[in-house]
Amino acid sequence: MAKQDIDARHYDVILSPHITEKSTMASEHNAVVFKVAGGATKPQIKEAVEAIYSGQKAKVVAVNTINVKGKTKRWKGKPYKRNDVKKAIVTLAEGSMIDITEGVS
Repeated sequence: MAKQDIDARHYDVILSPHITEKSTMASEHNAVVFKVAGGATKPQIKEAVEAIYSGQKAKVVAVNTINVKGKTKRWKGKPYKRNDVKKAIVTLAEGSMIDITEGVS
């Protein structure tokens, strides 16, 4: 496979970093939270994180996943359902670090 194919595939697995107060607290313990594709497996997530953040020498130790079901809400009296989301908590090796704000200006 060409390098372009691998990069595109990894970006299909990792959708975005999930930045909340809770995920910021987890970063103090070498953990980073990402929103991932619904069908992504733990080995795929590990491979994608290590490939995307290879410039930062990210070494993944563990991956935990959570399926968050979308809430049912009401807007102008009509019910609707938020989308389901799969999150991955990626634990990094001691000394590894990922700067998820890289490229944001």
